[in-house]
Amino acid sequence: MDSALIIPGLQVFERGWLSANNILLTDANTSTLIDSGYVTHQDQTLMLVQKALGDRTLDRLVNTHLHSDHCGGNALLQRTYPNLNTLIPPGESQAVAVWDAAALSYDKTGQMCPRFSFTDVLHDGQTLSMANLDWQVMSAPGHDPHSVILFEPQHRILISADALWANGFGVVFPEMEGLAAFDEVASTLDLIESLRPLWIIPGHGAVFQDVDAALATARQKLDGFVQNPAKHAKYGAKVLLKYKLLELKQVELDTFIDWASKVPYF
Repeated sequence: MDSALIIPGLQVFERGWLSANNILLTDANTSTLIDSGYVTHQDQTLMLVQKALGDRTLDRLVNTHLHSDHCGGNALLQRTYPNLNTLIPPGESQAVAVWDAAALSYDKTGQMCPRFSFTDVLHDGQTLSMANLDWQVMSAPGHDPHSVILFEPQHRILISADALWANGFGVVFPEMEGLAAFDEVASTLDLIESLRPLWIIPGHGAVFQDVDAALATARQKLDGFVQNPAKHAKYGAKVLLKYKLLELKQVELDTFIDWASKVPYF
């Protein structure tokens, strides 16, 4: 985490690309973790949380969206903390309740995510009290139609998930299925700009402050995808292939090709 962002009770666990960043927010009443990483890193996620909490329990888990790199540690955290309240974005509660892995994208991406449960759903405009601060929940479709971002207006901190990174944004998965979503990406970028955040805690990568540069980069990339959708499709496929290689670390070529042949996005 950028050393200049010092907020009592807020810790960012910067993970990498296989696992999304985790944000731990604690105060005298409640401890909350935002996003839980990928399943192959779940033990590390739990270790980070336990080390930071000490004798305290984890009270609440919030998912910005339900891609496997953001919620793969949910199941282990729920087993470890039986009273954990889990809040997920609206729109996919039924799929989680019956565990429809296809609707939840795990089959389509060829990725893994252990089944988990949820306590309640987040709502656009909702306020969550975390680390003695009020965080506004905002819908941020594009990368994922159900994704949310969280904004803290006092210090102007934005937890942007995969809606904005320092060097762009996440694959626009609806577009990979032939559903128009580039306009939603643009609208979400406009929303972020309107908030005038001073700090961005992205889903991947380090905390950053140069929001104008990040938005300019994101819009430039988005324009390139709008002008050439095939470029985005190729980019998305490359991301999924690289992600699987990060997960497997080592794999026989024939085995990898066989995996890819069964992934609907290819």
